[in-house]
Amino acid sequence: MTPNTETKLIVFTDLDGTLLDHDSYSWSPAIPALEMMKALGVPLVLASSKTAYELVVLRKELGFEHCPAIVENGAGLLPAYEKPEQNGQQHAQILAALSDLPPALRAQYEGFSDWSDAECAEKTGLPLEQAKSARQRQFSEPGLWSGTQEELQDFEAKLAEKGISARQGGRYLTLSFGATKADWMSKILDDFDPRPKSMALGDAPNDVEMIVEADFGVIIKNTHGAGIPRKSDSIEASIVRTKQSGPKGWNIEVQARLKQLYLEEE
Repeated sequence: MTPNTETKLIVFTDLDGTLLDHDSYSWSPAIPALEMMKALGVPLVLASSKTAYELVVLRKELGFEHCPAIVENGAGLLPAYEKPEQNGQQHAQILAALSDLPPALRAQYEGFSDWSDAECAEKTGLPLEQAKSARQRQFSEPGLWSGTQEELQDFEAKLAEKGISARQGGRYLTLSFGATKADWMSKILDDFDPRPKSMALGDAPNDVEMIVEADFGVIIKNTHGAGIPRKSDSIEASIVRTKQSGPKGWNIEVQARLKQLYLEEE
């Protein structure tokens, strides 16, 4: 993405349960806001637990190939226009660390790498080809935890000894070497002079840093999980919580912000 001095705003967005409907993975309710963004030249940076192999396709379908995408829950970046690199060293290190865990503890965690493409499709609800792309990890390993909270603390502590952190998203517990969506958001914004305003939208705990650090933070209503708990009064005062879930809530808030920044100032 070439820095544009006329860029007033960059939108950073989570996908599942936010821009994409939790069940159907459709973004159609958000089309009006997406078309407005294109007309105004507002960049859209996808920030998801999805892989670069998934996002390179989705980014093109959405019409934002000229923008970078934050992949695997912030563990890596897919540059604008580029295809994924064939480098899975970090992912291999995570799998090795999992193998070193006590068998009883390891058995409580089912990662994408433990499933076949067909099993991944069944468990995630993705079409088979998309499930295959979801298993092509480079930087992280998402999965499902079935043990107790006490066992989870032990699991996380043992992985932390090897520099691996665990973060709960809308559906999955994702293991990585610690970079976050907010880290990449800051780096992307720093490439612009003057630095544009940022808007960040998400529905799960792994989106919190990005939402809080953005100039305009939006918490999308989560109807399939605990979502994001209420924060301090000072933080709550600076963010918006939508009444509508998924892309419906996304569409309302993005359009409102675009109208405020681009149309009301004219």
